Amino acid sequence: MRTHSKYKIWFTALLLLSFAIGCGDPDKNGTATLPTTPPTVILVTPPNGTFKPSSSLAVSTTYTATITTGAADTFGNNLAANFVWTFTTAAAACAPPQGPITLGAACSFGILGATPSVTNVGPTNVTGDIGIFPAASIVGFPPGTLTGAKHAGDAVAQTAQNDLTTAYNAAAGAAGGAVLPPDAGGLTLPAGVYRTTSAQPSLGITGNLTLDGGGNPNAVWIFQIVSTVTTAAGNSQIILINGANSQNVFWQVGSSATLGTNTTFAGTIMAQASITLTTGATLNGRALARTGAVTLDSNPVNVPPCPVNLGESIHLRPGHKSVQAGKHDFTLFKFGGIFACHLT
Repeated sequence: MRTHSKYKIWFTALLLLSFAIGCGDPDKNGTATLPTTPPTVILVTPPNGTFKPSSSLAVSTTYTATITTGAADTFGNNLAANFVWTFTTAAAACAPPQGPITLGAACSFGILGATPSVTNVGPTNVTGDIGIFPAASIVGFPPGTLTGAKHAGDAVAQTAQNDLTTAYNAAAGAAGGAVLPPDAGGLTLPAGVYRTTSAQPSLGITGNLTLDGGGNPNAVWIFQIVSTVTTAAGNSQIILINGANSQNVFWQVGSSATLGTNTTFAGTIMAQASITLTTGATLNGRALARTGAVTLDSNPVNVPPCPVNLGESIHLRPGHKSVQAGKHDFTLFKFGGIFACHLT
C-alpha cells in the first residue's frame, strides 16, 4: 500500500482544522474561539497544501487537524487511515508585519560618511547624492561620477546624518528577530526581522542569499547585526525574488560592513562605523556610515526609491523632483509660483 509520506497527495479530503501557526497572516493573529466551520482550501499544490481557517485562531490554544481517508495520491490510492496531528498557537498574538524604515533626508544619498572622508578610486557611479558630515572630505569624484549632488560638511549632509541616526535606531529597535547562522549564504528568507547575537555577533555571506517577497512588493527585511557584515570575495550575491525590492531591505550594522570583490549586495547599509566596497562590488542600495568613512573602488551604486510610508510628510529638495511611497510616485511640479505634489 502506498502511503502519504512517499507520494504526492491531492488534498481532496475534508481538513477539519487548519495547522497555520506562523506570524504575518491576519488569520493567525486574532483572538477568536475555535472555528465553527471547516476551513476553506485556497491552494493545493502537491505535495503541499495551503489552507485558510474560516475564522482567526485563538492564542494559547491546541488544535487538532485531520486528513481523512478520502485523500489519495496521484495513482488513486487512498490513505489507509486518517492522518491526525495537533499544534498549539503562540501565547500572544503576532505583531503586525514590520513596515519600512523611514530614512528622511538620508534617502537621496547613495553614499554618506562621517569622518575622516568619503574616498573613491576608479570609475564608481552613484545614482544619487554623496555626502559627509562632520568632516568635509570627498575624494575621487571624478573619476567617479554621480547623478545627484556632493554635500561636503554642509547643512544638507548634517540633516542626513541626523536622520540616519533616527533610522538606525528604528531598525535596531524592530521587534522580534530570527537568529541567523554565522554565514547566511544558501538561505532563502521571507520578509521579517533577522539578527545576530552577542555569542555570534558577525555575519558572513558566502554564495547566494535569497530574499523572497512572496508576491508582496511591500515586503520588508530588517537585519540587526551586532558587529560586522562581510561578503565573500567573488562568491556572494543577494538575490531578490517574487516582488522583493531593495528599497525595503535594511541592514543595521553595529560595527562595519565590507562588500567583497565583485560581489552584489542589496539594501540600505546603516553602519555604526565604516563601510568598504572593494573592487567591482555592486551595491543596489545605500552605504550610510554614522561615525566612520566610506571607501569605494570602481563600484556601481544603484540607489533605490525612498521607502516612504503613506501618510508621512514628504520633503523634496530643489533638484529632487520625485519620490516613491509604497506603490505610488509623487512628482513635484509648478504652476506659476505655486508648487504642487501629484500622486500617481
